[in-house]
Amino acid sequence: MAYVDGFVVPVPKDKLDAYLEMSRQAGAVWREHGALEFRETISDDVKVGVHTSFPQAVKLEDGELVAFSWIVYASRAERDRINDAVMADPRLKDMMDPAKMPFDGKRMIFGGFEMRVDL
Repeated sequence: MAYVDGFVVPVPKDKLDAYLEMSRQAGAVWREHGALEFRETISDDVKVGVHTSFPQAVKLEDGELVAFSWIVYASRAERDRINDAVMADPRLKDMMDPAKMPFDGKRMIFGGFEMRVDL
């Protein structure tokens, strides 16, 4: 069964274009190394909840949007192999520098998930 890495990120509206360009470049590298899908979405209808929500999860500030992203792999083993290759790819060196990221990486939420239902 497929494996998914998921991300939730606060993105300043004035850095959205830079964020999306970074995502396009990173996505091309992930796909080149074997990822099956690379998806990037930006909040359109995301409200603050009573107990939990996407905005609360990333401590969304005024002037920011929530990005919800995922990468699909054939398996956990493929994900581990691909991520090792991506992290070693020199094209991503600048993108992985926290000082150059167009978002606050300290408020990013991420993790790996086993796909259990795929309809």
